[in-house]
Amino acid sequence: MPHIKDYKGKRAHMIGIGGSSMSGLAGMLQKAGVIVTGSDGTASYMTKMLENQGIEVHIGHHAENVHGADLVIYSAAISAENPERAEAAKLGIPQMERATLLGQLMEGYRHAINVCGTHGKTSTTSMIAEALLDAGLDPTVHIGGQLDYIGGSTRVGSHETFVVEACEFNASFLQFHPTVAVVTNIEEDHLDFYKDLDDICHAFDRFFALLPEDGVCIGNGDDPCVVRALERCKVRTITYGMGARNQWQPLNLICDETGCAGFDFAFEGEIKAHVQLHVPGEFNVMHALATMAACVHVGADAAVVAKSLEGFAAPHRRFELTGTVCGVRLYTDYGHNPAEMHSALENAAHQPHKRLFAVMQPHTYSRVKTLFKDYIHCCDLADEILITDIFAAREKDPGDIHATMLVDAMKAEGLPVHYTPTFNDAEKYLREHWQPGDLVITMSCGDIHLLNAQIQQHGDNYKA
Repeated sequence: MPHIKDYKGKRAHMIGIGGSSMSGLAGMLQKAGVIVTGSDGTASYMTKMLENQGIEVHIGHHAENVHGADLVIYSAAISAENPERAEAAKLGIPQMERATLLGQLMEGYRHAINVCGTHGKTSTTSMIAEALLDAGLDPTVHIGGQLDYIGGSTRVGSHETFVVEACEFNASFLQFHPTVAVVTNIEEDHLDFYKDLDDICHAFDRFFALLPEDGVCIGNGDDPCVVRALERCKVRTITYGMGARNQWQPLNLICDETGCAGFDFAFEGEIKAHVQLHVPGEFNVMHALATMAACVHVGADAAVVAKSLEGFAAPHRRFELTGTVCGVRLYTDYGHNPAEMHSALENAAHQPHKRLFAVMQPHTYSRVKTLFKDYIHCCDLADEILITDIFAAREKDPGDIHATMLVDAMKAEGLPVHYTPTFNDAEKYLREHWQPGDLVITMSCGDIHLLNAQIQQHGDNYKA
């Protein structure tokens, strides 16, 4: 197995370089003295940003792109049949999966804080990164989203603390080297890879087993699967959550009219600091508790962490207000499974609005099939629901699932749902039915945020 430390001054070619994780890793490798090139299926603001950093990016996957490379790095979505991977194999160029690279980069850090869980990883990782920066601990950071506070998805700091989002998809987090694990929740997802919830729980057990003897596992004590996982852990555990049995919990919690919470952080009943969050939702209270637990564990002052959390703004595409058109506020959210989309709509429902329009872009055929029943009622809080065609991502259309099947199932439940297969269809419907004071939220980890950009580009003077 190649090791990235041996490629300083050599060329690493990254397939799928425009992705949020890969683009950030490209920047980290460039700073480490590796000559980076890459390719992606489509041009984007991310590929343009990389080009502005002096990284050569090819649009389209072609065998000749890997010629002259010393190492090929690819994401889990890139199959062995990809023409660049196939050419690299033919030429004998070493290949490395993205998760392996990330695991190698975090080797040797005193504190390697790995944030895992079915959802909430990016926001929690972002909160921890900001708080440790504000506490002067100079962390190296890798998150799966764009965070303005660090100017992107990565930051290179001292060789003391590494903060990383650890994803369970494809069991990629088993390539990492955590010293601190933070687990937000364990639920059903990625059932194209895992057999069932028990299989998912087993993967988390294997991840926690990577912790050293002096490591710690910090977990959501309100989540039954997490609690059982903590009970099986062989290292020190710390719990956080709303329930009284948790070590870290919020006391004197009061939410304002926008759903933002103010509360006291208490550890084993003793108040450590007070915070007034400016991001809404109970799940952000949970993220803040996880952040406090992790940061205090690695030496940050609780009052400094609380002050940092007061200034926290969510990463891009995490309940992000993108603009206002015709008096209608447009939000987008990365939520792509039913639980995440329900949470996003809970946030939206707390914001001032007349009517709430939810635009869902179902993400991957396998996820829609395996979680079909959960999808039916995940948008119940919306006054009107728009469903676009399924975003395939890494998958091919199996021919036995379609967005209209989801629409029909929701209609059978009496929900106000409409099939708008394309962005043009969705925009046309919205503009024909919205009124000033309404709120629109688009949801998916596909490209649904581009609908917001399209609507805003057309502005108030839209013509169909």
